[in-house]
Amino acid sequence: MPRRRDPSGPPVVHRTARVGLRLTRAQRERCFGLLRSGADVWACVLEINAWRRRRADTPMAGYQQLCKLLTQAGPGTFGELDTTGARSVLRRYSDAWFSAAARRKAGHAEVRFPRRRRGLLPVRWYHGTFDLDGRRLRLPTAAGSPPLWLRLDRLVPYPPDTVRSVTLLFDCGRLWIDVTAELPVTVYPAEQRPDPQRVAGVDPGVIHPYAVVGLHGPALLVSGRAIRAEHRMHLADTKARRRATAARAPNPGQRGSRRWRKTRRRARLVETRHRRRIRQAQHEAAKAVIGWAVDQRVGTLTIGDPRGVLDKPAGRRHHLRLRQWQIGRTLQILQDKAALAGIRTHLVDERGTSSTCPRCRTRIPKPRGRRLVCRSCRFAGHRDLAAAFTIATRTPGGAPVTPPEHIPAGAITHRRAGRHLPGAGRSRRDPRRPRAAPGSVGPRRPAPPPGESLAHPDSSERGSTTKTGPPGERSWTPH
Repeated sequence: MPRRRDPSGPPVVHRTARVGLRLTRAQRERCFGLLRSGADVWACVLEINAWRRRRADTPMAGYQQLCKLLTQAGPGTFGELDTTGARSVLRRYSDAWFSAAARRKAGHAEVRFPRRRRGLLPVRWYHGTFDLDGRRLRLPTAAGSPPLWLRLDRLVPYPPDTVRSVTLLFDCGRLWIDVTAELPVTVYPAEQRPDPQRVAGVDPGVIHPYAVVGLHGPALLVSGRAIRAEHRMHLADTKARRRATAARAPNPGQRGSRRWRKTRRRARLVETRHRRRIRQAQHEAAKAVIGWAVDQRVGTLTIGDPRGVLDKPAGRRHHLRLRQWQIGRTLQILQDKAALAGIRTHLVDERGTSSTCPRCRTRIPKPRGRRLVCRSCRFAGHRDLAAAFTIATRTPGGAPVTPPEHIPAGAITHRRAGRHLPGAGRSRRDPRRPRAAPGSVGPRRPAPPPGESLAHPDSSERGSTTKTGPPGERSWTPH
């Protein structure tokens, strides 16, 4: 945030919440006018630097230089956009330019400087320039323009005195307000405070978004099968919708009809709903990890960073899975929640952790299932938990270099992310799946033989599975 804080003050973090707007037709047009004016500021800077580039002059990318040009332009140059909103666009351009320059200096020649024009550009206002009263928000406008009061569709989830900025933007066919607040780091009692010496490793994945295990404590497995199913069902639904609407597509050179606009709007709404569901499920998974860490008083999380596999060519199907994984957003969500809870995080390379025995460090061929078996020391356990344990030993400073003799004999707690997704509830019914014919019965899980129970697939080498919480949560107790 562009303000000075007291160095001796308590540590804080910045969190952003997206809130929808309930607007009249006139308010909607004025909001689009502000976004178009922000895009005009961006285009003006691009044009000025294009002139200077043709004259072989130094580009104007510094924030102070751009603000001087804005002052020389005079009031009213960009419609109802005030000076604060226009400066936020200049700040965005300056940050993008210097970020590209730093990456090009580091050897990334493919990185380009900002040269693309935008139709709509987000505009931000900082604390002291806007008014927030419950669900009413006043955005500043240029001198001589009437005030712009907007109505939010819900209350801001932060205390009003902690809100530091608001950003007006257009995303997924709708106008939004991003509210950024400055929140203090959570303070715990002395007996419940996270201990930085207690280290836990986190192994991110697709089937299990997070597998967490401590060096001397219990473990946690967060299932993401509902998230993966949501991606697959949405992809199949999108393909079917495109095949159905292909006949209604306008001919080349013909303007779209009202029916075609309605079809496109429906597709856009479905895509927005899918993104919103996935984002909520990702937050639920990260919240489960941080809640578990707080209960176990874990003060340091060592997270494996698998982003090195993103640059390897592996075929279009595998590339689609990696794109749907959204590993960058997953790591960012977990780090943000850990910072708010007062837990340290470290990103380490996770190469080889899923194929290394955590006990004897022997290289093991990657198993096909979830069970890892070492032929040298006869270790057997969950593959993701074994990888998380190896990641925990790579903590820089403070973590032991060699692991103990055995995996910690604690309980493994199971959590399921995305219980709000279709088909993830107790009915296990997704409305997008084709219904079975009348009188037919779908595939069912075979009943166990007499005297046996439906235990976890890995319970043979781990222990017995017992229900100890709400539906969908399991805890494992070793023999």
